[in-house]
Amino acid sequence: MRIITACLAAVSSLALSACAVQNASVPVAANAPAPDMAPSMAEPASLDALIAEVDIPYDRFTLDNGLTVLVHEDRKAPLVAVSVWYGVGSKHEPEGKTGFAHLFEHLMFNGSENAPGDFFQPLQDAGATDFNGTTWFDRTNYFETVPTGALDRALMLESDRMGYLLGAVTQEKLDNQIGVVQNEKRQGDNQPYGMVEYLELETLYPEAHPYAHSTIGSLEDLSSATLDDVKDWFRDHYGPNNAVLVLSGDIDTATARAKVSKWFGAIPAGPAIAPVAAPVPTLPADVERTLTDQVATTRVYRIWATPGLDNPDYLPLDAAASVLGGLASSRLDNTLVRDEEIAVRVVASNSAFAQGGQFTVYADVKDGVDPQEVADALDREIARMIAQGPTEDELLRAKTTYAASQIRGLDNLGGFAGKAPTLAQSLLYQGSPDAYKRELQRAADLTPAQVRTAAQTWLSRPVFRLTVEPGERNEEGATPGSYRTGTDGALRGPAFFMQPGTDPAAVMTQAEADRSQLPEIAELAALDFPEIQRATLSNGIEVYFAQRDAIPTVSIRLAFDAGYAADPRDSLGTQSLMLSLMDEGTATLDAEQLAIAKERLGASIGSGASLDETYFQLDALAPNLLPSLELLSDYVRNPAFAQDDLDRVRAQQLNRLDNELTSPGAIAQRALFPLLYGPNHPYGIPPSGLGNRAAVEAVSQGQIAGFHDTWLRPDLAKIFVVGDSSLGEITRLLEASFGDWQAPATSAPTKDFNVDVPAQQSRIVLIDRPNSPQSIVLGARVLDQKGTDDLVPLGSANYVFGGNFLSRINMNLRETKGWSYGVRSIVSRPVDRSSFMIYAPVQADRTGDSIAELRRDLSAFTADKGVSASELSALVNSNIRELPGSFETQGDVLGGITSIVRNGWSDDYYEMLADRYRGLTAAQLDAEARSAFRGDDLVFVVVGDADVVEPQLESLGLPVEVRTPSGE
Repeated sequence: MRIITACLAAVSSLALSACAVQNASVPVAANAPAPDMAPSMAEPASLDALIAEVDIPYDRFTLDNGLTVLVHEDRKAPLVAVSVWYGVGSKHEPEGKTGFAHLFEHLMFNGSENAPGDFFQPLQDAGATDFNGTTWFDRTNYFETVPTGALDRALMLESDRMGYLLGAVTQEKLDNQIGVVQNEKRQGDNQPYGMVEYLELETLYPEAHPYAHSTIGSLEDLSSATLDDVKDWFRDHYGPNNAVLVLSGDIDTATARAKVSKWFGAIPAGPAIAPVAAPVPTLPADVERTLTDQVATTRVYRIWATPGLDNPDYLPLDAAASVLGGLASSRLDNTLVRDEEIAVRVVASNSAFAQGGQFTVYADVKDGVDPQEVADALDREIARMIAQGPTEDELLRAKTTYAASQIRGLDNLGGFAGKAPTLAQSLLYQGSPDAYKRELQRAADLTPAQVRTAAQTWLSRPVFRLTVEPGERNEEGATPGSYRTGTDGALRGPAFFMQPGTDPAAVMTQAEADRSQLPEIAELAALDFPEIQRATLSNGIEVYFAQRDAIPTVSIRLAFDAGYAADPRDSLGTQSLMLSLMDEGTATLDAEQLAIAKERLGASIGSGASLDETYFQLDALAPNLLPSLELLSDYVRNPAFAQDDLDRVRAQQLNRLDNELTSPGAIAQRALFPLLYGPNHPYGIPPSGLGNRAAVEAVSQGQIAGFHDTWLRPDLAKIFVVGDSSLGEITRLLEASFGDWQAPATSAPTKDFNVDVPAQQSRIVLIDRPNSPQSIVLGARVLDQKGTDDLVPLGSANYVFGGNFLSRINMNLRETKGWSYGVRSIVSRPVDRSSFMIYAPVQADRTGDSIAELRRDLSAFTADKGVSASELSALVNSNIRELPGSFETQGDVLGGITSIVRNGWSDDYYEMLADRYRGLTAAQLDAEARSAFRGDDLVFVVVGDADVVEPQLESLGLPVEVRTPSGE
């Protein structure tokens, strides 16, 4: 349960392209001869042709109690996405009740009158995937994707929390969830730049404006919530007449009507909901503020309050943001990062809510540069956008990128941003389920003049200038997240907010369904994993292909046996530099031209690395597959590696490294892995791959090219493809793109894992991060098993202990103690030695107590309190039933095929997993846990305020070493 990001708040937003299509980097061998000219690109599909592919057919009906139901039939898999959206968010909260909408989202997961346990239990038991809940300014939603045979159970649960919740809300549950939400707030506040949102909202919006306080609320208001308060809040806001239910997937309208009527029809309508007035404010004059925080980089902001989805100007503002700082070829990237080299990162976005939003531009200042110089450059580029607007070509690329992201989103039935939430948001925010389609056409029809006019209208007003500088955190201003009451009678007092009254329609409308027990799970379809087809290119590269034609896209992953473990030990960070430098151009395309080429095709080309693998991924629109592959080939085979680009990228990586040393989670991981694996093992390095400052400063152009030629070569490569194509077509196109790429004469390199892991003694390494409201606790040990071994039994034991929401340690520290927003344990799956790790962000004043509880839980689990019969049944049911939902999308299938090939599994591995789970016994899992999850050599790394934490550790009986964050 989490607060959804602004990026997902408006599905039909051009700014979404900046979230869905990353400006990612990429590498591959430089030993192929550079062509004399850029690849001959086939013409991309027209924007009109792309838009025609975006369609979510639906039926609509309304129950007598006012519940609106949307049904989208999609038979691609035996799954149904269930998405319930309530028209209540933080903008509806009156003074003294900030955070109530989000708090109630948590309470509505804690059981109802007819399903009194935690809702995660029956959902997991049903094999639900993509299940969660989120709250934002304008709405609260709950969603899950379930096997078709579990639909009645999902509908019973959703209807029970809508109509039969209050009898299950107790003071104990309220107190617990208040603690959980407060820890969620601490977790967010503890991050670098974690205080910016509070200052942004309190500055842009007048006191008592609906958007003037954050969704998370204030600690004080949350602490003061009473049982009567929350019950009144529920009665006023969560009726069926204030909700939209979407069913998307393996279902038809007649079936949906019968099932929804059965489960929701008897719920009475709630009070009528009055609209909220939320005028877009204008600052009386420019506001300038400076905030100090535990950050590594000075960040310069320019922020305006802007219109929401109820105003047509939000679309041209989205386009302006994309052109200004959202696209990889954006003006701010070209000017501040590439040309003037005064910033290491730039962003422009327009976050459109239902009735308002923020246009935000920011730049991270390059080390040694005067922040005022960066601020002046930001202002110049913004002024140029206001005066001139975008060019035709800039705007076309923004629109193509947006259309491509919408098409890719159609691969998900539900979740955070699939078909079901698209329909729900369109209806809830813009009055019609197909509003997304009209908005897409409006976006396609935008002209540079319209964008310029919107920019002139909204960005020429007074601006909020914010600078965040490194230093001790200064929480100047209002209490973070609080509601502020002003003196302007038009913008204060109860009348400004929703004040529900009574509604005579609040009566039973039909006979009550039998809720005496949860509906049984009907017969479920087994997983039908796509057939893996194989081919080999003329140069020996193996190709693995699976056909999926639900959407007109193709995903291609080019994977190399390299990874961060291949980094030279005396030059850690080399590979990350190479990956970033690949984004700076090829022998024939500079960085801007490369970005433009991707945007014209609506293609996403990115790179990544794990400890063992370096990969490139192309997500292409099927009509543009040929030119997209031509671009990928040029990108991979002909990197420029220019010295000027290296100097700029080096500064950016040093900045990321500095930022890593201000992030508590990253600090902990940097310390942990060298402690576990020792200095000589390939895994004994900071897992981010950013390396250390001295090495990054010293690495040369020749070293990067040498690493590229050594490790990224065709005889270390495999190609994985999933999508709307055929093996024959894919092989033909890949042969043309990569078939003539020959391996060098030298032998392929290997990684040496024949290194002893140091014997470990249980101890605590405390890394001091002053003024941290929360501590990050990591506890880990290296296992004898390799990631390629059969880890199904061990992974199942971990599932019970800490591998799922209902696990032992999460239910203890989150649901019982309320000391954390969530804890978990992980069994990693690298090629060589695996590890067992406990991850626990906990409130600072409970750090010692939390470690004691974790050790106590682990000791009991590996002694006389092993896996119970109910826990075994739950893990077997959940893991079997969720298999079809685990491979819903192209990306899911691509990941599955990659794992099959990398680990040497049979093609039917995932289809055989059900029988593997059915054969597990509690005794088998207990034996695995006792062997692998020992606590006698568990090493703890704690990142927190040493003054607060160190005294708490004395009673644990473990050696304690205090350190400061280190970039070495």
